[in-house]
Amino acid sequence: MPTVTVPLPHPYDVEIERGGLARAGALVARYARANSPVVLISSPRIRRHWGAAAEQSLRGAGLHVLALELRDGERHKTLAGAAALAEAMAAEGADRDSVVVALGGGVVGDVAGFVAASFMRGVGVVQIPTTLVAMIDSAIGGKTGVNLRAGKNLFGAFHQPRAVLADPEVLRTLPQREYRSGLAEALKYGVIADRELFEFLAGCAGELRRRETAPLERLIAACVRIKAEVVAEDERERDRRRILNFGHTLGHALERAGNYRRYLHGEAVAWGMIAATRLAAGLGRLEAAEAARLEAAVLALTAPLPTIEEDPRAILAHVARDKKTRGGVPHFVLPRAIGVVEIVAGVPEAAVAAALEATIALSRAA
Repeated sequence: MPTVTVPLPHPYDVEIERGGLARAGALVARYARANSPVVLISSPRIRRHWGAAAEQSLRGAGLHVLALELRDGERHKTLAGAAALAEAMAAEGADRDSVVVALGGGVVGDVAGFVAASFMRGVGVVQIPTTLVAMIDSAIGGKTGVNLRAGKNLFGAFHQPRAVLADPEVLRTLPQREYRSGLAEALKYGVIADRELFEFLAGCAGELRRRETAPLERLIAACVRIKAEVVAEDERERDRRRILNFGHTLGHALERAGNYRRYLHGEAVAWGMIAATRLAAGLGRLEAAEAARLEAAVLALTAPLPTIEEDPRAILAHVARDKKTRGGVPHFVLPRAIGVVEIVAGVPEAAVAAALEATIALSRAA
């Protein structure tokens, strides 16, 4: 399978290899120092499935491993969680030459990356994503951070990994709901940048939901390539990288309104993409036929999705506090056609409310 390079000033590779977890030690050893602990950060569930294989590979490469855990779920993606990991690292002798290895999904990757960015003012991190969302999106690009009570991902840093190892084999233990959540993020890439990818995903929805090997590996490679291209062009999200937020403005608001318990990230993004599509159509920026195809593809890949039960006023209040809001004005990534999006500010609040209400009604009718 392919290796995709993220061509930044300090480039790194995303190695996509079925069974690649077995050589995690050889990969991490390129960046580790013999007498400095390698800090393996995972969650309890992922550690039960894959921790032994990862630790065996690391120790087999002659590395001293310090294994730490972060509890599962967005509600544990906090400053307190990051601080507890850092305290444990300091107590166990981690130093400036230590390397953090993030073995897990988006929460583990974001928090472990943030700890790596901050500990001793910055140590190396290798990302080994174990969910589809992390494999195609969050493990790549250097965004790290934690949530605050005010909103999601409001406290963090850009800290690029030394390498990313994506092993599709680990997805076989991923619960179906979490796997479908990842398919939403995959569809995002087709909408924002690649109509051919969109057509492939829409046409192979059944095969992808069944995790058939060939289409799944094609999906991973295509999404990683797009993410690498976008990050290389705009590492710090000043301009083009913002298109990766399609579906995320309302999606993050849904997650927050649901107290990070009701929706998985990709589920919230799926509803957010539908809401953004309806918003674009309502503003006359997207043809109705394109909007219908996009919405149908989201549901084909991700349904069933949780019903939206939250008060729309509460959701809209969280939109106003989203990190993509600038000068008090929310910015939305809206499709102009499948494969082409634009970033739009100054959207009438009534139009946003109408799109959200229509999406809520759809969720309750499904």
